Amino acid sequence: MKTLAYAAQSATTPLAPFSFQRREVGNHDVQIEILYCGVCHSDLHTVRGEWQGTAYPCVPGHEIVGRVLKVGMHVTKFKAGDTAGVGCMVDSCRTCANCEEDLEQFCPDTTFTYNSADKHLGGVTYGGYSQNIVVDEAFVLHIPDNLDLAATAPLLCAGITTYSPLHHHNVSAGQKVGIVGLGGLGHMGVKLAKAMGAHVVVFTTSANKVDDAIRLGADEVVNSKNADEMKKHLNSFHFILDTVSAQHDINAYFVLLKRDGNLTQVGIPTDPLSVNVSTLVFGRRSFSGSLIGGIKETQEMLDFCGEHNITSDIELIPIDKIDEAYDRLVKSDVKYRFVIDMATLQQA
Repeated sequence: MKTLAYAAQSATTPLAPFSFQRREVGNHDVQIEILYCGVCHSDLHTVRGEWQGTAYPCVPGHEIVGRVLKVGMHVTKFKAGDTAGVGCMVDSCRTCANCEEDLEQFCPDTTFTYNSADKHLGGVTYGGYSQNIVVDEAFVLHIPDNLDLAATAPLLCAGITTYSPLHHHNVSAGQKVGIVGLGGLGHMGVKLAKAMGAHVVVFTTSANKVDDAIRLGADEVVNSKNADEMKKHLNSFHFILDTVSAQHDINAYFVLLKRDGNLTQVGIPTDPLSVNVSTLVFGRRSFSGSLIGGIKETQEMLDFCGEHNITSDIELIPIDKIDEAYDRLVKSDVKYRFVIDMATLQQA
């Protein structure tokens, strides 16, 4: 099926209209008309060749919300007309230990939504900056009816990236939880941790984000450059979620954890962080990482967001403004996620 899209032809050229062939709908497939696609920082990194292995032309996009157009004869979970979502993965081996434990994101043979080997047509997969997508129903997600569709799109990456570690570490009512950084990931971490019942503290270096942090649900805001403010929170956190991808002093947050507290990193700095092991040893604290979530957990996250009416704060853009959006993303000039209105693809 001929499909219109926006693609990067190289690391240095602007994204531009592009057409390619989607596979026909197979017995277990769902074809989705893409209504909205979120813009993730990883789209920018991939398109601009900042991560190794980009295959051009590249059609990015893995925060996809749309309407089901057609289903294969063996599909049981979706029907034409349903709203549906697709996140960062569209397939996995399904037989390894990770897949059997619903942790497909750690499968060594995961097929990512774009720039991954395409098992059906050869070449690479093309993502959500496009008219439609065909995905096996096992990797398609139900969208709660009460959620705004455009603002739901970033949940498929930013939402699950923050929900998964909060859920894994059993964040619950009465706990004190820190969120480091208030960007696309951090603002979702605040909303989710608050909905889980935690006392939420945001750490930021930006004075102009204090009011926003409170609006989003934070109980307290700490200037992480202020040593006196930081000292007030020594040995007091059950859990800290670090969303910062820039170089920073991670050890300043380890000492804020209670005994047996955990800090989970989801932001990925370009250069390695320096860790003072003694801050972990003295307090039996732990430091871990987390990568999106499996399909089962992603559906749980969406259902949780539906129950608590949680979506992302977004700026809706036409697709011909995508390069401008990338430039603004580099400057952190968005509150807090860009989402592309894919209806504009027809006019681009």
